[in-house]
Amino acid sequence: MRIDERAIEEYAAGLPAPGGEDPPPFAADDPETAAAFAICMNAINFGSGWWPTIRKRPGHSGYATMAAGVAERFAGKGPWSVAELQAMDTEAIAAVVGQDPEHPLMEQFAAALKDVGNQIDKEFDGQFLGPAQKAASIPALVEIFAGWDAFADVSKYDGRTVPFFKRAQLAAADTYRAEIVDLPGFDRLTAFADNLVPHVLRLDNVLFLDPEFASSLDKTALVLHGAPEEVELRACAVHAVELLSAASGVPPAEIDGILWNRGRDSYYKSVPRPRSRNTAY
Repeated sequence: MRIDERAIEEYAAGLPAPGGEDPPPFAADDPETAAAFAICMNAINFGSGWWPTIRKRPGHSGYATMAAGVAERFAGKGPWSVAELQAMDTEAIAAVVGQDPEHPLMEQFAAALKDVGNQIDKEFDGQFLGPAQKAASIPALVEIFAGWDAFADVSKYDGRTVPFFKRAQLAAADTYRAEIVDLPGFDRLTAFADNLVPHVLRLDNVLFLDPEFASSLDKTALVLHGAPEEVELRACAVHAVELLSAASGVPPAEIDGILWNRGRDSYYKSVPRPRSRNTAY
């Protein structure tokens, strides 16, 4: 696949200004609760390859369905305690997000939340604000999260290690956006490498796929996580967003949000997007 770099300047000029996104699924005045939501929600912010198989709330996407369930739990009972996270099982998380406990995602969600509980307990004395208070910058906060099993997201490509850290970066970004702490370096975040942004860039004629891969993708939509073409798809989207950021002066994380929201339009939904069943996105 390749990026049409000749299209970057015009495409960047045509992007809307940041700030038109939906409000966050949950907001809290208490910084500890806000930090808990940013960490816990992003620890389970994956499963896009499974979205066609889950029970969605009316008018909700797969992610929005999960986020609504967690937001209602936080609003009604408060954040999970460290002990509750450490004891998390498939039945407990399935009840929160309204899914069948036997669905494969529920075991993965439970494992991620258990790891969060263990890390917060062991490293930060049970305080969800601990990681943000320890970090000197947003990238440093990403590094903390990226070291947890709950946020693991590293691929291999041609003998190279490719650290995407999609959800670790999102957790740090959501911490920043919630104004929990004032840390520098938000502009150093990359795009949050998933399957939707490359899909948007492809349909907008910025990202071009090999015809054989494109044909296969259009027929099945499923891509093997860690396969060279899946790594390239994510990496090319990240690089394209960096080029768009350089052309526009808008931070990559903000451009990612613009493109992600664009991807909810019916035009982009009418074409099968690439899907991969993994815990990265």
